[in-house]
Amino acid sequence: MTVLTSNPVPADAEKPDAAKPATAKTSGGVALTVVNPKGLFDPAPNGFSHAVVAAGGSRLAFIAGQGGEDAAGALPPDFAAQVAQAYANLRRALEAVGAQPDQVTKITTYVVDYAPGLLAVMTYHVKQTFGRQLPAQTLVPVPRLALDGMLFEVDAVAVLD
Repeated sequence: MTVLTSNPVPADAEKPDAAKPATAKTSGGVALTVVNPKGLFDPAPNGFSHAVVAAGGSRLAFIAGQGGEDAAGALPPDFAAQVAQAYANLRRALEAVGAQPDQVTKITTYVVDYAPGLLAVMTYHVKQTFGRQLPAQTLVPVPRLALDGMLFEVDAVAVLD
């Protein structure tokens, strides 16, 4: 099993094994361990982890789906712009509940008319938001979202303490 933490590790460094799982303390003091088991593909290049274990937490925040709307509710027509705004909105929602991105354990993304070429845009913003502490992630292709013209949405679960 490969275990990654939010600590920077050189690409050529040996990854810790299951006998010595590495953990990272979040801004809220919760220990998060990112687990990417042997036998599953390496998800890091795609911007997620297979599993995240939170220890010591008792309060969770469930962040509703954040789309690409600006403060006035306007949606840009461009997918990349919507993804960028959705992650900005997610960061704003996390801040409002007293959380930082490193406290997020799970995100679910919803993409209208998903095609593999869209993955690079999403991965860029996931890595910009979460750095090396990548949350578990599920991508769900959908035929449409709640608002006309909405192309992307992301929701999150964060462990506060």
